[in-house]
Amino acid sequence: MSLSKDLTIVIPCKNEGLIIKRTLELINLQSNIKGVNVMVADSSTDDGFTQKCILNSFHNNINIKIVKGGFPAEARNNGTKKIKTPYVLFLDADIFIKEFSLLKNMVEQMKKNDYYLSTTKMRTEDGDYNYVYESFDVIQYLTKFSTPFAVGGFMLFNLEVFNSLGGFNPDDKFAEDYHLSSKIKPNKFYVANKIVYTTSRRFKNKGLFYMVKMMIKSWFNRNNDEFFTKEHNYWT
Repeated sequence: MSLSKDLTIVIPCKNEGLIIKRTLELINLQSNIKGVNVMVADSSTDDGFTQKCILNSFHNNINIKIVKGGFPAEARNNGTKKIKTPYVLFLDADIFIKEFSLLKNMVEQMKKNDYYLSTTKMRTEDGDYNYVYESFDVIQYLTKFSTPFAVGGFMLFNLEVFNSLGGFNPDDKFAEDYHLSSKIKPNKFYVANKIVYTTSRRFKNKGLFYMVKMMIKSWFNRNNDEFFTKEHNYWT
């Protein structure tokens, strides 16, 4: 049975043509993916190169639609407008899903257990900084009983719950993913024992110390809405 009646995928993107091309082509290989809509919220400034990569990707099983982008919070919200499926997957442009049955299995778990939000574990393809992600697995497990902590790389949401929370705060310029996930009831949050892969570019661009520091600060400021409306030099 196709996932098209259950799932819509939303991907914010900016100047990530070659990366998102691969992301889309891997989604296209997922089990039961035929007919699923993928909303790419694009805010690229590279003279159409990213959009050309998106449209030229091999995606005979999925329906790709390009919508208005912006900062991640705004872009993600734009991608959810007018969708009708009960679940929405927020995926970063550089998340590579290599297990072909992962989405089918994740949606089945959402249905079976009435989860509001599900995520996965994450690792880098090149193996760099994986010790950070392994440490995050422990932190995520310890905090999920009180304050769910999901990163925007992979967030599978119940759309009705997402809308009831007002979506991502459009004023958020940093960690909008964690800010929203922290509002989910702990018993409705699920971390699958599955792995998706990403690049190590964020750690290489911003530095390990900065990334770890901001992760810790986000947790301590989880009830401080103003903290998330500042960029904290993340986008510079």
